[in-house]
Amino acid sequence: MDDPLATRLQKLDIDEPGIPECFPSTNPLDAYRIEIANTISQLSHLQPHVIYPLLKRYSSLDKGDLSLPVPALNIKDEQPHILASRWADQFPESPFLFRPTLSGSFLVFHFKPKPLALRVLPSVLKNRTGWGSNPLLGLKDIKDASKGRKRIVVEFSSPNIAMRFHQGHLRSTIIGGFLANLYEASGWDVVRLNYLGDWGKQYGLLALGYKLFGDDKALEDDPTQHLYDIYVKINSLLDQERAEIERLETEGKDATKLRTEGLDEQARKYFKSMCDDDPDAISTWKRFRELSIQKYKEAYKRLNIHFDEFAGESFVQESSMKSVQDQLEARGLLEESDGASIVKFSKHVSGKEGRALKTAVIRKNDGTSLYFTRDLGALFERDARYKFDRMIYVAAAKQGLHFNQLFKLMELTGNNELRSRISHVDFGMVLGMSTRKGTVVFLDDVLKDVGEKMHEVMRKNAAKYALIKYPERTADILGISSVIVQDMKGKRVKNYLFNIEAMTSFEGKGGGPYRGPYLQYSHARVCSLLSNAGVLASETESANLDLLVEPQAILVVRLLAQYPDIIQKTLKKLEPVTILEYLSHLTHAVNSSYDVLHVAGSEPELKKARAALYEAAKCVISNAMKILGLTPLERL
Repeated sequence: MDDPLATRLQKLDIDEPGIPECFPSTNPLDAYRIEIANTISQLSHLQPHVIYPLLKRYSSLDKGDLSLPVPALNIKDEQPHILASRWADQFPESPFLFRPTLSGSFLVFHFKPKPLALRVLPSVLKNRTGWGSNPLLGLKDIKDASKGRKRIVVEFSSPNIAMRFHQGHLRSTIIGGFLANLYEASGWDVVRLNYLGDWGKQYGLLALGYKLFGDDKALEDDPTQHLYDIYVKINSLLDQERAEIERLETEGKDATKLRTEGLDEQARKYFKSMCDDDPDAISTWKRFRELSIQKYKEAYKRLNIHFDEFAGESFVQESSMKSVQDQLEARGLLEESDGASIVKFSKHVSGKEGRALKTAVIRKNDGTSLYFTRDLGALFERDARYKFDRMIYVAAAKQGLHFNQLFKLMELTGNNELRSRISHVDFGMVLGMSTRKGTVVFLDDVLKDVGEKMHEVMRKNAAKYALIKYPERTADILGISSVIVQDMKGKRVKNYLFNIEAMTSFEGKGGGPYRGPYLQYSHARVCSLLSNAGVLASETESANLDLLVEPQAILVVRLLAQYPDIIQKTLKKLEPVTILEYLSHLTHAVNSSYDVLHVAGSEPELKKARAALYEAAKCVISNAMKILGLTPLERL
């Protein structure tokens, strides 16, 4: 005999083509939204597609699972609180929902535990690493998968070759990696692009510095450190030269020789020779570039980051930049200023916006390109090569003017369709980034420092430390988790203070974003429990879930049900803190349940049911951590 509840649950999985962004087969909350929308539709003259998008998830489950703000329906000649009360009274009995309650003029819905557990836990245990992801979100046409997936290019990290990672590159790398993971989990075809700063006069200056201070062995041993040291030295000489020019001219003396033969002019000429494909100049530049990429890849591997392409400013073809310049000239946007080609936005964009956009230099007076010129050319090349549906630049908020100018030129040249597919995902700065010794540092120093700090913390528990197979590797993962989670615990655009003591703490606060080590501890703890439970993963799939009746178990199930909805919300806001806050709620609920939901020593069927709950929780914690860019540890 068929189970009536199971039959009804299967019906909940049927997609509703008339409702956008509705995926009950992958998102349990969408299934409940349809059930509620259809029921309210029968109690009113409204269509389900009007009601559905207004059903919001509660982040705090003590209030409820979903709510409907009746005033937002804009029903004329009806007072919202009276209407809400009437619908609550008229709402029929449901196998899935308790009768709605009132909160002012809001209808509040609570899910019944048994059907929710039957709907969620088997789905998690069946899909495991794929649960919570929705590949349908990445289709060009949800109704016709044969049309293929949408493609997104994520440009992120983008350090300058021959330079060490600084704080801006760290944030771009962490956030960009997260966004690439998020879109990939949502079914998009993701291209991870590292657009290196590898061209410009500064590399002419660096080549001059290498002739003076370079050492081939030091370059091979640690290329970015050695080249950085050279760059600091040559820039110091350049500063002295500029100060001397200023002194001479202030005193009315001739500074022509320094201006025409000094380091600044030599660097300009060297870069010009690079642009003219001088073999020696290009060979030196290539060597610096290749060694730098090798060094960067070591850091990326530690951060769980990979790229599909290491591109760079040097890859942009002169023909592409010339094509953009021709478009600007054809639209009357380009003008000359002291031999340089510029766009003065205030002449073409009215009011405050035009003044805020200031002036963009397209070509220097010697005909060489600039970063802005190369970015314009690169945009058209990427569109032709990747045929992307969307491209995002992950860069600091302080680069906002650059991207505003870039985007506005797309509009002024009539490339509105291309403009609609590109955006800037910005972020604030890291403040006070230093080692425990107080010196200003770069990424390698930070990762080394937090890894050593985590190793210190681990050694305090000698018994547990002895059980860790690879303590140095574990400490390194914990340290990296500390850095990533601290970076993500607030809104992207906010600056944050780098605090090594706080970020390496294993302690967290209930309801708030936890520290990276606490998340790792939470995952390792549930792994340990399952390892000691004596229940095979395959056995959990046949567990009697009706036995999960305790409030602690019900809370965990309700939180697990939210995860696909969290991913969909994050895809709209592009804020990693959305997932991090969800993880803090889930791990707090799981860790708080152990004293009540014993697995070892329980009756066999109850043991299986609770093991199924914790196995599902482990899957979701792991999946969410991986999207954030963390490597979940199984033992601490």
